[in-house]
Amino acid sequence: MIKKSVLVFVLFLFVGCHAKKSVIVTKKDDRYNSSSKYKRNTGSSSSRPASTSVVVNDYIANYKEVAMNNMKNYGIPASIILAQGILESGAGRGTLAMTANNHFGIKCHNDWTGETVLKDDDAAQECFRKYNDPADSFKDHATFLTGRNRYASLFDLPKDDYEAWARGLRLAGYATDPNYPEKLISYIEKYELYQYDSQVLGKKYVINKKKIETPVLAENQSQGYYEVQKGDTLFSIAKKFNLNLEDVKQKNNMIDNTLYVGQKLRLK
Repeated sequence: MIKKSVLVFVLFLFVGCHAKKSVIVTKKDDRYNSSSKYKRNTGSSSSRPASTSVVVNDYIANYKEVAMNNMKNYGIPASIILAQGILESGAGRGTLAMTANNHFGIKCHNDWTGETVLKDDDAAQECFRKYNDPADSFKDHATFLTGRNRYASLFDLPKDDYEAWARGLRLAGYATDPNYPEKLISYIEKYELYQYDSQVLGKKYVINKKKIETPVLAENQSQGYYEVQKGDTLFSIAKKFNLNLEDVKQKNNMIDNTLYVGQKLRLK
C-alpha cells in the first residue's frame, strides 16, 4: 500500500512540473509573436517626441523639391527658401504653419484678397495670410519677393551666395530681428542646404565646414523684448519674467531651447 502511495505521489509531481513548464513557454512565445499585441522593445517609441534634427530633416525632405523648383522659376536660392521656411514656421510646427499653412510669416498687406488669420506679432492680433496648402505658401513667398521693388537688389546677387542673400533680406526689411541673417546662415550650414542651390545650378558642392561667427550683439532692448546674456537659458529667462516656457518658444518660432548671446526674444 505504501509503495502504491509513493508511486502515485511521484506521478503527481511529474505531471505537475511538466504542466508548469509548458505554461511558461507558451507565455513567452505569445509575448513576442508577430501577431501579438505585445511587441519586442527595440528602443524606440512612437510616443517619444522627435528630436529637432529629425523634425528639420523631415521638413527639408518634404519641401526641397518645391524650393528647387522655385529657384528655377523665380531665381531665389533654394537654401534661402528652406532656411526661411524652417525659421519662420518652426520647421512646419509653428502656429501659422499648422493653422494657416503660412510657412513664411507673410502678413496680409493691402494687396491680399485671400483668407486671413489673426496672431500677435509686432503688435496684437496682426493679420496674416492663410493658404489652402503649404505649396501655395511657398509660391506666394516667391511672388512676394519678386513683386516688390525693395527686394529687387537681391536678384543682382549670385544665386549661390546664401550669405549675401540672408543679409540682403534683412537690409530690405523682410525681418526686424537684427540677427535674422545669422539664423538663416546657421540653418543653411548646419543642414547643408546650399547643396540644393548647387543642384539647380548644375555645380558640385563642397561641404562648408567653417564655423559660424558669434552673432553681433543686438541693438538696445526694445519694449517687450529681452536680449540674451551669457549664462542665460530659456528656462531661466521664462522664470525671470514669470512666463510659460512653451509660450516663449511659440512667440519666437523656436523649435528647440537653443539660445545665443545677443539674441532678442519677444516676451509680449
